Amino acid sequence: MTEHLNHFIGGASFEASDGRRINLVNPVTEQVYGSSAQGTTEDVDRAVAAAHRQLEGGAWSQLDGAQRGQLLSKLADLVERDTELLADMDANAIGRSPIEPRRMDLPNAIANLRAAAGWANQLEGRTIPTGGYFGTKTLSYTVREPVGVVGAIVPWNSPLMITVWKLAALLAAGCTVVIKPSEETPQSALHLAVLAQEAGFPDGVINVVTGYGNEVGRALCEHPLVAKISFTGSPEAGREIQRTAGVLFKRVALELGGKSPQIVFDDASFEDALRGCALGLFANQGQVCAAGSRILVHRSIADRFGAALADAAEAVNVGDPRQPGVQMGPVAKKAQFDRVNRYIQLGIDQGASLLAGGVSTPERGWFVRPTIFTNANNAMAIAQDEIFGPVGTLITFDSEEEAIALANDSSYGLAATVWTTDLVRAHRVAAAVKAGAVGINCWSPLDANLPWGGVKTSGIGREGGFAGAVAYTEEKVITVLLPS
Repeated sequence: MTEHLNHFIGGASFEASDGRRINLVNPVTEQVYGSSAQGTTEDVDRAVAAAHRQLEGGAWSQLDGAQRGQLLSKLADLVERDTELLADMDANAIGRSPIEPRRMDLPNAIANLRAAAGWANQLEGRTIPTGGYFGTKTLSYTVREPVGVVGAIVPWNSPLMITVWKLAALLAAGCTVVIKPSEETPQSALHLAVLAQEAGFPDGVINVVTGYGNEVGRALCEHPLVAKISFTGSPEAGREIQRTAGVLFKRVALELGGKSPQIVFDDASFEDALRGCALGLFANQGQVCAAGSRILVHRSIADRFGAALADAAEAVNVGDPRQPGVQMGPVAKKAQFDRVNRYIQLGIDQGASLLAGGVSTPERGWFVRPTIFTNANNAMAIAQDEIFGPVGTLITFDSEEEAIALANDSSYGLAATVWTTDLVRAHRVAAAVKAGAVGINCWSPLDANLPWGGVKTSGIGREGGFAGAVAYTEEKVITVLLPS
């Protein structure tokens, strides 16, 4: 083992309070390559105390928005300097092609830090005219104050990018944070905390406690000094977080995944739609919250489109992502490998037909073949449940109304894509689809200036853009009596 990772609390490295550790496993080789501290309630207490001290008279509490923005800009520069290192940390931890985080995750993270640097000085209050106070004029105005200590619970699929979505916004708002990265991917969050220290953030503003959700995550949800929980992950975990945090009336933001439809009309650019659907299915081994895994295709082109999509799936070179020419690595962990294969078998058992792929049985590593189902209906588990792997389900429709009904017949509502050259139809369908983000002839971009989040089971709240920063503030009303 080469990596020995500890908590980062109050600007210093700490072992777990009871000395326990978690093994880090390479999904390509299934070999242990390091370990991280297994956090405890005591560790969370120490981290929350460090974060709370900075809010209650610490150096951080004395900074204005412009000064916070300057620190965020410095942090963005340092992340840009360490782009390759951070990209490799995330890629190696989950078996992802290192090209993907270099091209997508890191540029997005850097852009979010720089956008937040601007928002930090724009979180303004407002004056509100009123009828006065028992006949006497008043001046009523509001100010925006940081909500407090935030518990940020981050998933393993895009660790650095999603950590920054939360971190950049809450720092712009003046909050402090305890980050709980996934137990599989703690490296980039820990390095980010060290970079923040290099940028000049006061010790204790950013803390990282590694460990399991049922220990560290629960302790954050139950801690009386944690004002808000921001979580990205599964609906099951989100429900538990909301129940636990709700007892103390904590603010909660939840991004809980999706089962996003890609609606392909018969007038769409065939090649553009094919490339877009393949990207939506196979990027990051399908381990993307907004993965377009429900392919809704007009019946007149369904056979041709399905065959082309199957060819695209079969052409994906699966293997060690560090090797030249490899396009897709393994899924991130054994539990995910088992889950994806279980759903593939369930699709077969429920009567769907395989166009490509199938149940995978590699000799070593958690590799899953890109898989495409056809002859499926929207009631099947492979069409309703988030599989979080490179598995697509093709479902046909005959009319625009049927396509919209199929798209909305889901407990999720994170994202959707509409492929058509009819501009009027595009806007009409985008308005009718129940999702937090809709792309027309493209993926809805993960842009630092745009809010991101879902409806229904896909979650509560938004990250990104100005809305993301405002979400970490409370609006306080102040009224002054103005006697004549």
